[in-house]
Amino acid sequence: MIIYGTALLAACHLLGIFLGDLLGQAMGVKTNVGGVGIAMLLLIFARLAMQKRNILPKLTEAGVEYWGAMYIPVVVAMAAQQDVVSALRGGHLALLSALGAVAVCAVVISLINRMEKPVPDADAATLPTALPATHLK
Repeated sequence: MIIYGTALLAACHLLGIFLGDLLGQAMGVKTNVGGVGIAMLLLIFARLAMQKRNILPKLTEAGVEYWGAMYIPVVVAMAAQQDVVSALRGGHLALLSALGAVAVCAVVISLINRMEKPVPDADAATLPTALPATHLK
């Protein structure tokens, strides 16, 4: 049944690439514009629609979740590689922009981590601090 998750991902990917190509043509560029993002949105919406109608078996849902989780890192790695090659060919401004984006992300992640409040340990809260005097006999 996990293969159905793969089939749904493939259908969303093909439709996303097609729509990305159409969007690129509409914008006047000869490239795919946002096809992978469109595919991921289609996958999310398809899964939610199928869950709402109760037509998504648990094994198929597991396949969709697995491939959805695998799909994002693979595509990001592919896009990052292309961006690095383009940046190296594009000049110093592209490299400075990339380094600036990484620095901003690092600062934002650090701020988010500092804003988190530690969760009190549930076991420590239930333990008594001292035994009552009646138990010391």
